[in-house]
Amino acid sequence: MKELLLEPLSLGGNLQYRLAAFDYRTDTVVDAAIERAELGSILLIDGIFLHRPEIRAYWNYSIFLEVGFEISVPRGNQRFGGSPDPKAESNRRYVEGQKLYLSECEPKKYASIVINNDDLSSPYIVPASTDEKIHGYK
Repeated sequence: MKELLLEPLSLGGNLQYRLAAFDYRTDTVVDAAIERAELGSILLIDGIFLHRPEIRAYWNYSIFLEVGFEISVPRGNQRFGGSPDPKAESNRRYVEGQKLYLSECEPKKYASIVINNDDLSSPYIVPASTDEKIHGYK
């Protein structure tokens, strides 16, 4: 991700990037074509684990969506199939991975803004105290 997308599209990058390098569904490498971004383009990325230390410096602005497991697991599995129970063995990898990420990477601390998205019809900004934010990531 850093080599094929983030670095090329960062300040001073060559603007040549690839949209895919790996397909997690098939566990195979993807040989996507090299594309070229226009000067002034904006990169918008949606995904999990995006506040990991090795990539968070690439973000000019970031949003962390706060959603409890009792909501996120059924919501995700409604789209992708699987048990709606966060405690089901089939959800263990996701839930434990998220717990580890939340604990070690503290995405709420590094996000520009935190939005609670438990209720899709009524998301709201989570107020943050000044001591929760890290200098340079507001």
